[in-house]
Amino acid sequence: MHDLPILGQVALGYSPVIDRQHAVVATRLTVFPDQPDAATDVDALLAAVDVVWPPEAGDGTPALSLNPRPLRPGAARPAATLRPVSLNLAGERLLADVLAAPPRPQAMIEVPAFLAAEPAFAERLIAHAEAGGTLLIKGRPLGELPAAVLDAFSFAIVDHDAAPIGAALGGLAELRAGARTMGAVDAALQRGAVATLGWPSDEPVARSGRPGVPPDVQVVMQLIQGVDREEPVARLEAVLKRDPTLGFRLLRYLNSPAFGLSVEISSFGHALMMLGYQRLKRWLALLLASSSRSAAAKPLMYEAVRRGLLMEEMARDSGDAEMRGEMFICGVFSLLDQLLQQPAADLLKSVPVPERVRQALVDETGPFHPYLELVRAIEQESGFDIRERAEGLLLARAELNRAVLAALAAARALD
Repeated sequence: MHDLPILGQVALGYSPVIDRQHAVVATRLTVFPDQPDAATDVDALLAAVDVVWPPEAGDGTPALSLNPRPLRPGAARPAATLRPVSLNLAGERLLADVLAAPPRPQAMIEVPAFLAAEPAFAERLIAHAEAGGTLLIKGRPLGELPAAVLDAFSFAIVDHDAAPIGAALGGLAELRAGARTMGAVDAALQRGAVATLGWPSDEPVARSGRPGVPPDVQVVMQLIQGVDREEPVARLEAVLKRDPTLGFRLLRYLNSPAFGLSVEISSFGHALMMLGYQRLKRWLALLLASSSRSAAAKPLMYEAVRRGLLMEEMARDSGDAEMRGEMFICGVFSLLDQLLQQPAADLLKSVPVPERVRQALVDETGPFHPYLELVRAIEQESGFDIRERAEGLLLARAELNRAVLAALAAARALD
């Protein structure tokens, strides 16, 4: 991925596809070309997608099979399957070129409704679908689409609070976009959507009268405090034994491919011996952010993991291991207030964090805060804000995009 010039010619954003069980079942990758009308190296772009979302399983068999099918207007619509990645291509030329490429079995392609209504696009859409590609139509067309074009689509994307599309788009399964809170997500799902698009991380945090943190979360907090004080292994293991499932989850994280250790970690003491106190602290931070057992918290936990990994990747070339570790904790803890429904200022009184992390999360100042704002722009898929904030940090476009893709790949390994 490091030798792909395409990464210097686009801006990337991403968001989740959340199903009715509140699980994140796919990722939307938004691509903003610098010059929308210029030719783009589509092969290189799709090669980058293949790195993060491989088209084949580890044994060489297809992870998802393509199903070439002749389209017959008016025929019963086959059951649609969500693929791991949905490509939202912000440029007509780029979209046309990707449609002309062989379909990826792991990818879906989003098509604006106004383009679907253009005769010039009809052949591309039909051919892509007949070859086994999965297409999503964004929005409602102004007029009735030809039956053959409508049958090329598997899903429709509409606003989260819009009226159901019903028969207007041939009974397509709906994805609802723009829900910013879990309440809005649930309301969209109740309207009949199979999934929602977007981060539900705008939930207001109550400022008073909240109950204490759950017991399992208290255990992780105590572990972080003990690691910060460099307490003896026996004392830390005694704390961990209060909730054996946490020990299992920690070992699962440490032994995941994303961690990259050459030996298997068999115990907390072994982990401390191999990693040291400070490096272990960052993985306890990840454990804390994923401690909630509420189904509604799944998207926030998913987001917190990716924030931490992305902020760490942004500091990858700094040569400062301490900074990378602190950036990781900053990203992971940036959603802790919403996950635990307590103000960050109150939570961080119980969880020791570096001063630069506290400045970013409580005071919204300090050297890490601009990086956190850049991550939020990437999550909101705002091309203008991504470019502006990256330039403010003197981050080259290619390096930022490599960080985005590397973080998404590492997060999938953790998942």
